[in-house]
Amino acid sequence: GALVRLADGVPVTRGRLEKMSKSKKNVVGLEAMVDGYGADTVRLLLLSDSPPERDLEWTEAGIEGAWRYANRLFRLVTEPAVELPPPGTALPDGLSAAALSLRALTHKTVAAVDADFAGFRFNRAIARFRELTTGIAEFAPAGPADGWALREASEALVRLVGPMMPHLCEELWQHLGHADTLLLDAPWPEVDPALLAEDTVTVAVQVNGKLRATLTLPRDADKAVAEELALAEDNVARAMAGKPPRKVIVVPNRIVNVVV
Repeated sequence: GALVRLADGVPVTRGRLEKMSKSKKNVVGLEAMVDGYGADTVRLLLLSDSPPERDLEWTEAGIEGAWRYANRLFRLVTEPAVELPPPGTALPDGLSAAALSLRALTHKTVAAVDADFAGFRFNRAIARFRELTTGIAEFAPAGPADGWALREASEALVRLVGPMMPHLCEELWQHLGHADTLLLDAPWPEVDPALLAEDTVTVAVQVNGKLRATLTLPRDADKAVAEELALAEDNVARAMAGKPPRKVIVVPNRIVNVVV
């Protein structure tokens, strides 16, 4: 008889079932993929293509993309944009804005990957790797001191990717100057909570309790600055209808309420 859903009786279409068989040419030869691209690349694809609970859709484009990422990672670490200080060098003064931004991205990536690994969300963790990889590739150092931030980012990236691409990352660890240690024995990167805070916040601007505008302000901006910018908003001025404010209530990092 016809197949129906037990819950509501809606007809169910039976999909085609086919046995996996080399004779039917519907089996991916894992050995051939490993021989052609390496175990690290194949492992990266297996973990990045889909969440663990879903079936993997194997494509040539997918393995080629993983291969390109492996090569990009190798080039970034072995050809840094600025000379890196020796391992273990203390954090210098005078880092540029670009270096500070890279440090923030590095620590946010480590924190996010920690959470993704704990939840077995390996595909999301790999997406974070790629974001940090792009951040390193786009990093424009402003001076020698910025090499410290680049080393920190590169070492963190290699350690994060290490569980998925151990062979490549052990080699990159050596390139980073750790000739006497193995990446396998290196500690997991630590997160500086101070670098996880966003540099800017979105603040709501209300007039008599009704939302009229939003402002993007530096975190912990001065109350006078927040008030001045809020009153300069066109929608706020129209809502005030030429009346002077009787009171301006500023809740730092959250809201500016103008009472007229």
